Amino acid sequence: MTTSTVSDLWRLDAVELAALVRTGRASAREVTASALARLHAVNPAVNAVTLALDEEALAAAAAIDAARARGEALGPLAGVPVTTKINVDQRGLPTDNGVPALKALVATTDSPVVAALREAGAVIVGRTNSPAFAMRGHTDNALHGATVNPWNRGATPGGSSGGAGAATASGIGTIAHGNDIGGSIRWPAYCNGVVGLRPGYGRVARVNDTMAVGRPMSSQIMAVDGPLARSVRDVRLGFEVMAARPDARDNRWTPVPLRLPPPRRPIRVALVTKVDGAPHVAESCWNAVRTAGRYLEAAGYAVEEAAPPDMHRANTLWNEIATTEQAAMLGPRLAQSGDPGIAEFLGHWWTLRPPADLRGYMNAFVERDDLLRRWQLFLEHHPIVVMPASVERPVPAGIDVQGLEGARRMIDAIYFQLMLPTLGLPGLAVPVGMDGDLPMGVQVFGARWREDLLLDAGEVIEAHEGVRRPIDPR
Repeated sequence: MTTSTVSDLWRLDAVELAALVRTGRASAREVTASALARLHAVNPAVNAVTLALDEEALAAAAAIDAARARGEALGPLAGVPVTTKINVDQRGLPTDNGVPALKALVATTDSPVVAALREAGAVIVGRTNSPAFAMRGHTDNALHGATVNPWNRGATPGGSSGGAGAATASGIGTIAHGNDIGGSIRWPAYCNGVVGLRPGYGRVARVNDTMAVGRPMSSQIMAVDGPLARSVRDVRLGFEVMAARPDARDNRWTPVPLRLPPPRRPIRVALVTKVDGAPHVAESCWNAVRTAGRYLEAAGYAVEEAAPPDMHRANTLWNEIATTEQAAMLGPRLAQSGDPGIAEFLGHWWTLRPPADLRGYMNAFVERDDLLRRWQLFLEHHPIVVMPASVERPVPAGIDVQGLEGARRMIDAIYFQLMLPTLGLPGLAVPVGMDGDLPMGVQVFGARWREDLLLDAGEVIEAHEGVRRPIDPR
């Protein structure tokens, strides 16, 4: 390739780059060098990547080029630059979770998702930032500092995969690894104007050997790993790689085909345009839902305004389960974490959404079981649902540690994010429109194992909106 073309490789998406490497039109080393150059050019402005892996990445790229020269089969992500989040184990690197007290916690094994990316030939170019313990809606911590939204420095990049979202939007890598227990893939995807998939429960094997104890129940039923990218097709490719690899360390992983039989045509779509009990929702958020609905209707979907039962209860159940466990298990560690921001925000959260007592906690699981049954019945008739990603455009950076009312605004902002983890359902964040200088978007969700339908619908929306290209930090 010409020098000028090589220098622009970072602009391409994963599908394009994989094809170039596989056919020999570009080497994995050329692709990796271009990605690293972009990382070092823009990361000082966004602080999305906490650790650049130049030496390791170039060595991985050289191994891919050598394998191709020997005529060996290449994986689906061979030579494609990706990033991983700092709260997932990657052999030889710290799983510091943005916590000063954990900065020397070095992993000796790869987590399943990192292993899956490596086995597919992906080149890991860096580790992305996260708030401490991955438990804020804004990405900032005492160990690595704050990540900046490349669209607007005054707006949050979201959290907890805020580094992944900002990196992807600004052209650092193609597919970013993220994880989601309360919106931590979909919320930063929304804030940074990229696509993010929260797979459903059991889709992607997930475990960190660095954990001193087992996972609490909320993590077992809600936390998932998944991809963020600038295009739906890259998210699909990243998801297929992540979901295909079983791992005996995680008993949740289930060998379900990635594409199931299609539902009856036309596929019915429910547009959520009202939720009783919700905070005030900005008109721009409702407009994004209606816009997405028009796109799907034009493609032959049967679209109507409807909503699953008791959506507000799906939100409050998250608090009764996850908040109760956080206060009991994470609360005692906050004083020793070395991160005052997380202690302040969670303290305010627990004031605004108090933990349940034992009876309330146990009853929440009983209600969850009944609510999931009713949602699944609704999704039999409406296989796709479109709802807002937030109640407003991306909130100001650091609002969650600006007193009790700032924390309330952040908790309200992610109102629509908490419902899907509560029920273990998959959800896709897709950009739709702009509100001034900030991107907007929607969430598309459906029943368990139906990520295929969500990605199909996402491609329809993206065909109207256009694929988001990398932006220079503003």
